[in-house]
Formats: sequence, structure tokens, C-alpha cells
Amino acid sequence: MEQRVSLITLGVRDMGAVAAFYEALGWARVETQDGVIAFDLIGQTLGLYPLEKLAADIGVDVAQLGHGGMTLGYNTRTRDDVDAVMARVAEAGGTLLKPAQEVFWGGYHGYFSDPEGHIWEVAHNPFSPLRDGDHAFRWTGY
Repeated sequence: MEQRVSLITLGVRDMGAVAAFYEALGWARVETQDGVIAFDLIGQTLGLYPLEKLAADIGVDVAQLGHGGMTLGYNTRTRDDVDAVMARVAEAGGTLLKPAQEVFWGGYHGYFSDPEGHIWEVAHNPFSPLRDGDHAFRWTGY
């Protein structure tokens, strides 16, 4: 697994208020679909997603996410890379929360947690290809 964070997803209860906060900071919203609000950062994207939907996607009770539901996203170049990362996570002692699988928005992903319970999503998003060379991620691709 290469050393990077691609997408930071914050599970939020009030999408409008949280989006307005980031916009008030001067961040520009990226056009999205499926209930996600995204802001491209330098080399990463911050995504806002309804807390209840995030819990359902992971397959856990919303209470397990605590007060600040969040996942750290690691995007890959291919579906096979998702499987390879998930296998390495299992070997390293991570907890697989959702095995890698097709997802409703057309990609392929799985979830794991580190030994302290921080949740990561490993995903291949065919609509957001990584940049050639440094493999940087942007919500809309490069």
C-alpha cells in the first residue's frame, strides 16, 4: 500500500450546514451525484456524506461511528489493486469491515479499520482516474 490519503469522507447529520461552512471558508464545491458533496483539495478530496448512509454503506450501526463519523479513502488504479490492498490489510492485522465488492455508483470498494478503529475505504473509481505519474486523486479525475 502506497503512503497516501485520497479521499476524506465526513459523515454528517446536516449536509447543508456543513457544506455552507466549508463554502464560507472559500472552498469551491465540485459537481457530484448520489448525495455526496465534494471539495477538491490539493491532491485529495473532502467528501461530505449523510451519517446514516455512511453507516449503512459500511454495514455498522450509526452509533458505532460516534460523534464524528469519518472514513479515510485510499483510491487505487484498478479493481485488482483494491483486492491486493485488502489482502495486505488482513495480513497486517486490520479488521475487514466490508469485503471488496461492486458498489451502486459503478466502482469497486471495501472497508477496513486499523487497530484503533479508524475506518478506511479502499476504492477503485472508474469515473475518477488517478493522475499519471504521482497517482494523485481528484473527484473528477485528471
